[in-house]
Parts: sequence; structure tokens; C-alpha cells
Amino acid sequence: MITFNPYAPRLCKLVEVKTETPTIKTFVLEMPEPFHFRAGQFIELTLPGAGEAPFTPSSSPLEHDRLETTVIRTGSMTDRLHEVEPGAWLGVRGPFGKGYPIEKYRGKEILVVGGGCGLAPLRSLIYQLLSESYRYRRISIKYGAREPDELLYRDSYATWTAERPNVDFTCTVDAGAPGWTGRVGLVTTLLSGLDLSLPDTVAFVCGPEVMLKFVTLTLLKEGLSAEQIYLSMNRRMSCGIGQCGRCSIGPYYLCKDGPDMNYAAIQQYENVF
Repeated sequence: MITFNPYAPRLCKLVEVKTETPTIKTFVLEMPEPFHFRAGQFIELTLPGAGEAPFTPSSSPLEHDRLETTVIRTGSMTDRLHEVEPGAWLGVRGPFGKGYPIEKYRGKEILVVGGGCGLAPLRSLIYQLLSESYRYRRISIKYGAREPDELLYRDSYATWTAERPNVDFTCTVDAGAPGWTGRVGLVTTLLSGLDLSLPDTVAFVCGPEVMLKFVTLTLLKEGLSAEQIYLSMNRRMSCGIGQCGRCSIGPYYLCKDGPDMNYAAIQQYENVF
């Protein structure tokens, strides 16, 4: 239930900008009051003079004084945002949506699959899972990007698995580059022959729509059911409260009922992918 004014942005100070890749930056905002969100929820970020757009927090939901969001440069608003320097003031509405229902899957095996910039929304989920990794039988993170220079958060991979025997991380790139010694191949290649107890596995997937489609098909082929797959459908969201109708899939509004949707609930609708 929304207990804040969904139309009134909070003014937040931009205190740091981190360059993640040539086209992706992470913006660190200092919040005027404690900010609470669930992993998977999204915000509407306002850049004065440029407009407003939805983004998902990429920081830990356990951190309330600062908020991070990771943004890929894709259009006029994000072009302007990428030029902003620390000290600027931005507006934040939200959080909106329901977030990932991870509490109901304690004791299960969790599969996190990210593609490209899709690791950004999943990062808050990863932080949440790692903070209570003892509650889950296993946490397996699979990530793919187009090339090595586009891998997000490369300095974090080792810390995610350190001293956590039930956590593993594997990444791949579509095309290698000089000096790259890691895996080469689509992220779906990491999903064949999963070393998981499939009846007890739940998958959370985020990435470009074409990646969502083929990861879903691969997971179904591997033996997961539609009920075991959650997709982050971060697209066409605007108002944040299910009023404008732009983000509808069947009877659902992604901004209100999602954006993280159980595949079983939406698989029958034509505009899923």
C-alpha cells in the first residue's frame, strides 16, 4: 500500500558518479530521509530540464541513507543524466511495484540470471540474498554481457562468493577480446545441465527482452516449471501506480503488480516478449 504522495519527488543530492562501462554509470544519491525499498522495486528519477524515467535501485535494500541506481545511456534523458556531476539535485518518486518475493523461498535453491545491464536491478536482490545466505540452500548467480568491457561490477564478483560455500558466480561474454580468459558464449550456455535440485529451485531473471525469452525457454527445457521462473519486466512504466496503462500485460500493470512477474501468471499473453 502506497503511504507517500506518489506524484511528489523527493529532492536528493547526487554525491558520486561511478563509471561502470563505456555506456553505463552508477549514480549515488544522498536521501533526505531514510529510504526503504524492496529488492526489485523501482523509482522514477527526475532530472530537472530533461524529464523523468523509471530506474531500479542497484544498492542494498538494507542501506537507507543512500540510494544507487545504475543507468545505461540509451536516449535523450539518459544522455543528459550521464553528463550530470556530483552536487546536482535530482528528484526521486517511489518506490513502486512489489519487488521480489524472496521470503517465500527460504530454504530453496535460488538461481539469479542476468544479461547486460540486467545485472543492475538484480544487484539489490543479490545484496539481500547474501545478507542472509544461510537461509537458502544455495544461491547460484549466472551473468552474461556482450563483451568483457561491458561486464558490470567486476570488482564485486569475488566478494559475493567469499566465505559463502553455498554461493557461486559464473559469467560469460558473447564475444571475447584480447586478454580475456573467461567463458565465451551466450548466457543460456551457463544454464545447460544445471547443478541444482530443480524441484527446489526458483529463478529470478533480468535482461533485454530477447534474453528473457531465450533464458525462459532454456529453463523450461531444463525442467523448471513456469511457476519457478520470475521475470523482471522493466519496460514502458511511467506513472508508477497503474493509472496510465502503458505497461499493461493482460490484466496486470507492471508498475503496480510487478515489475517482477511470475511467468506462470503472464505466459498466456502475446506481449510478454
